[in-house]
Amino acid sequence: MIPSVHKPGSRTIGLLYYLYGPGKREEHIDPHLVASFDGMAPDPGRDASATLQDLQCLLDQPVLALAKHARPAKHVWHTSVRATADDRILSDDEWGDIARRIVAATGIDPGGGRPGCRWAAVRHADDHIHIVATLVCEDGSRPDDFRSGKRAQAECRLIEKELGLHQVAVGDGTAAQRPTSAERHKARRLGHERTAREELRETVRRAVAGTVTEGEFFDRLSAAGLLIRKRVAPSGDLLGYKVALPDDRNAEGEPVFYPGARLAPDLSLPRLRERWTGSAAPTDSAEEAATRPVNASAAPATARRETASAAWQALLVLESADDSVAAAHISATGEVLDALAASSAAHTRRQLRETAWAFERASRSHVRAARGYDRALRQAAWDLVQSGSALGRGEDGAATAMAIDMLFFLVTAAAHWHAKRNHAQQAAAARQAAEHLRAAYRSAAALPLAAHRQRGRHLGRTVLRRQALVIRAVLPESADRILAEPGWYALAATLADAESAGHSPGQLLTDAARRRELDSADSLSDVLVWRLRRSAQLPADAPPPAWKVTPTRNGAHQPRRAQGQNHRLGH
Repeated sequence: MIPSVHKPGSRTIGLLYYLYGPGKREEHIDPHLVASFDGMAPDPGRDASATLQDLQCLLDQPVLALAKHARPAKHVWHTSVRATADDRILSDDEWGDIARRIVAATGIDPGGGRPGCRWAAVRHADDHIHIVATLVCEDGSRPDDFRSGKRAQAECRLIEKELGLHQVAVGDGTAAQRPTSAERHKARRLGHERTAREELRETVRRAVAGTVTEGEFFDRLSAAGLLIRKRVAPSGDLLGYKVALPDDRNAEGEPVFYPGARLAPDLSLPRLRERWTGSAAPTDSAEEAATRPVNASAAPATARRETASAAWQALLVLESADDSVAAAHISATGEVLDALAASSAAHTRRQLRETAWAFERASRSHVRAARGYDRALRQAAWDLVQSGSALGRGEDGAATAMAIDMLFFLVTAAAHWHAKRNHAQQAAAARQAAEHLRAAYRSAAALPLAAHRQRGRHLGRTVLRRQALVIRAVLPESADRILAEPGWYALAATLADAESAGHSPGQLLTDAARRRELDSADSLSDVLVWRLRRSAQLPADAPPPAWKVTPTRNGAHQPRRAQGQNHRLGH
């Protein structure tokens, strides 16, 4: 349940005309009162003899009783209280009780014999009500409505529990501004999935990912097709920026511009500059960071492997670093997700886009980020953008699965970090992002893991037994589960590849399993495959199968696999 306390207004009758009118898009249905300060206010919606002016005069009477010079210029208090989409439809009586609790909690009509304001609650839709009040009490005093928005939020949390409604996570003022109802109606009318504000926020966040200079940022905005207005001081210094979609126009046909700060708190120019000035720390100068060359081998697969490595290191930071350093890494994780979504293949693009969209809320909190220490993640985001779009197959596809796998654990760690600090909305957003990542991983990993499993099934019995003994020696508590998983064959093939490359399978496995985040994996063997292949610098994708050609009795040649039989090791 979401209350929205609006800025005070000056005309009670104007607000009543809107509440009882058809709405901007004919969305108001059956407007009527569900509660009022005395329970006897005239209802123009249900009483044919009552008028809007009657209700307005009743509400404004304490205001008009004051001398003109003593009347507040902005005397109209207005809040809407909206149920979430998955809540049941509440009755008028339930909405009336909710209205009485909200005005009591906010100090508009506190009850208990204390002076209160006159108010009325109007319902013109199934899922919300509006409460209008005049900010002068019956005795001529002003109400104690300080921080009424926070107080309304707290009361709604109690109402949700008592009525069994969806429990909204407690906010902390760092969320992006929600689209207005007018923006939502406009998007629906035009057939758009998201509002212009939301599309711009996503586009600007993608433009930010990994950037180190203002020029690079604005070049990306231009390349994305956005209209840009810069606010420049008389000295020539850049003070701020606004962006607009080319096809988003107002009634006069002019583009509708949004300042960066109105898209999200961390997209204002001063906050973006904190990222850019921190990109050089702690070892490089700003000039060196701004002119860093593109990695010559920064193919999409290479960029994804580097992303997996950066995510692995970031896990250590979230476990042990100061809060400000951890906050910077969580923010930079959002940049990586934005960059990965923008450069993914079609079969993972939607889920990765939803991941980045959900994690956006988790990337901000009141913990101020110490920029500079997040350089590895921001470099990974930059490389993802520079390397271009990845294919959904081959080394690109397998490396994408490797990166998503590691990012899943990083996002899950971010959810734990926020939860420990009572950042309810951020923790919920990170958990939602993790679920989208899980779905993206299943799409990305299906083919490469199937190829690794196929290779593992054709290993010789001696090789399989040797790798099974390694598993039992290093992971005795998890060995039975791993050896029973379908992914065991892929892990066996990976251990064999590592051994052939000169690595110690036992040591690699020990290092890969050291992270406690392994416990949240659906498949331990699959997770270990990607960690081993990353740390041992093995190709993410399976090499083509080796074949031998043997003559048949009639002289023809028949291919057969070079290794072993298709069998499972007994446990």
